[in-house]
Amino acid sequence: MTMLNKPYVAAPEGFQPSEYDISGVRTVVYQSGRAPGQGGAQDARPLVFLHGAGTFTGFDFLADLAAERRVIVPYHPGFGESGDDPDIDDINDYVLHYLELFDAMGLAEIDLVGFSFGGWIAAELGVSRPSLFARIVLVAPSGLPVAEPPAADVMTIPAADLPGYLAHDTSILENKLPKAHDVDFLTLGYRERVAAARVVWDRPMGNRKLGRRLGRLSQPVLLVWGKEDRIRPVEHGDAWLDRLSDARLEVLPNAGHLVLDEAPGAIQSIAAFLR
Repeated sequence: MTMLNKPYVAAPEGFQPSEYDISGVRTVVYQSGRAPGQGGAQDARPLVFLHGAGTFTGFDFLADLAAERRVIVPYHPGFGESGDDPDIDDINDYVLHYLELFDAMGLAEIDLVGFSFGGWIAAELGVSRPSLFARIVLVAPSGLPVAEPPAADVMTIPAADLPGYLAHDTSILENKLPKAHDVDFLTLGYRERVAAARVVWDRPMGNRKLGRRLGRLSQPVLLVWGKEDRIRPVEHGDAWLDRLSDARLEVLPNAGHLVLDEAPGAIQSIAAFLR
């Protein structure tokens, strides 16, 4: 049962929601940018963005990308406005969900961008169906276990300390967090943490089998990282590079895990890569 079906924040101007029933799970998708038929090479290759394990920061940073192409932002089951699916307890359940969604939307060739937990899903999607994705961007992705330095286990970080793990400059969160006790905000956060926990609780570092499967990705991959990331340290980018055949790493200074919110240059680098 879905506890609340509303987002923390409004979508950027121009993004419109639509709904899909994917194996009985209500899946809400926001779309914007150039629609098919408006001309240009991007008509046949939309950009899909997969969000992280919390949606309270929104996706305002996608507005610039939406100005030049079709951008698709689905909410994972158990997150945002999508319905719950307590049967999802493995990352491959999300992979199959999205392959079904892409089929339902008629998407045949995609540029895929995934952030954090969404980056893990994106990597597993690419490994599962390499031919579906023209280019892939992984932004501070989880999913690949790296021994040193270890990733932070976000499920064990006290709520009061979490802003300092998410952002190098925590002032970027001032307009994204409630000023006082907010029951709806806390309920949404709990719901999303439960959904993420079903997948990561007994495997907080990721999928130990993913590393040897990343060789299936032959398309260009861009890795984007904040230099001050305390959740997935920037050194993890090198571990991904070692396992990908055609990849490069873009490191943004003075930015933490929320690099897309903190560093305008991150979106600029992604836009240039996807062109």
